[in-house]
Amino acid sequence: MNQKICIATFYKFLRLPDFRAWREPLLLICRAAEVRGTILLAEEGINATIAGEREGIDSVLRFLSSDERFADMMVKESFHTTIPFQRLKVRLKREIVALKATDANPLEQVGQYIEPEAWNSLIAQDDVFLLDARNEYEVQLGSFAGARNPQTASFHELPRYLDQALNPKRHKRVAMFCTGGIRCEKASAYLLRQGFEQVYHLRGGILHYLEKVEPAQSLWQGECFVFDERVSLDHDLAKGRFTICDDCKAVVTGADETCPKCGSANIL
Repeated sequence: MNQKICIATFYKFLRLPDFRAWREPLLLICRAAEVRGTILLAEEGINATIAGEREGIDSVLRFLSSDERFADMMVKESFHTTIPFQRLKVRLKREIVALKATDANPLEQVGQYIEPEAWNSLIAQDDVFLLDARNEYEVQLGSFAGARNPQTASFHELPRYLDQALNPKRHKRVAMFCTGGIRCEKASAYLLRQGFEQVYHLRGGILHYLEKVEPAQSLWQGECFVFDERVSLDHDLAKGRFTICDDCKAVVTGADETCPKCGSANIL
């Protein structure tokens, strides 16, 4: 199988007062490179997943890294046979990931980054509260054993869960993870503002963990939901066994002939 399409996921919190001026140049260079996907720009930084052939992806990344503010940005890559996006979107936003909490500013403070190679030893410790910072439909496909599921439908619901479930006097050490790292990085800023002192988050998220940790040593269970047409990735970062019901948008296994939720046979 020729997986010549590169899917690049990256984000960075940085001061980007000129974010509006980046929209048109990014549209032009992505179109010229035949790259599709989504790029979000805000005053707090950039958040993107784009896909195309190697040369096209590299040209977009070179363009961004020509500005020193983006030069050290972590890029996570996986590969597929086709571009898993229908079109290109470059959007201007209030936030590059919408927590909708004014007291969560990653530019002021964030939790401690934990590299994938050190993650297993951290979450194995009894006094660590392990939190999956993703949404319910994502958690159902896979997670780390013992992780708490906040059962949210969208990221901006997470602060309410954190306020109800965690207490800085009782939960001295909190470790969080998400798909690519951006959500738990922002949530770590929120927890620090609430008085939590030892807050950790998985650097590069689940995608980076699956890239760096061999399956034999991995504590990840299941597959990782992704926000593109692949739907989920296995431990080798290849397309997994899940798909989407075209009628109710529920996540179903590729083996299902009809959707268990709505009964539709219209499964993509």
